[in-house]
Amino acid sequence: MIEIRESAARQIRKLLAKQHMEEGGLRIGLKAGGCSGFEYVFAWEQAPHEGDHVFEGPEGARVFVDPRSFRLLDGTVLGYDTSLISRGFLFENPHAKSTCGCGISFSVEDTHPSPDGLAGEDHP
Repeated sequence: MIEIRESAARQIRKLLAKQHMEEGGLRIGLKAGGCSGFEYVFAWEQAPHEGDHVFEGPEGARVFVDPRSFRLLDGTVLGYDTSLISRGFLFENPHAKSTCGCGISFSVEDTHPSPDGLAGEDHP
């Protein structure tokens, strides 16, 4: 599950409205890279893809997560920071063993990436 805090929900709804995608959502995924091993990636989408996990927060804000990324995002709390020093989405990810100062990359204990870039993924 991904919990969407009110601050993140407001920002999601605001940005979707700017793009005339009121019924859409924020896609959150992971890719290998960044300062610490994995990097959060974002996209605005009209609808979830088949097989996506869909989470709804306050004000109807929706987040879409693909099944592979969900392995390392399950239990995450998504917030949004509006301070003068930093501005952006904040992740409280229970799978992150360390995070980079940039806030968009993290590492996990098992850092042996699979061919598709996600740690611990089983492949035939």
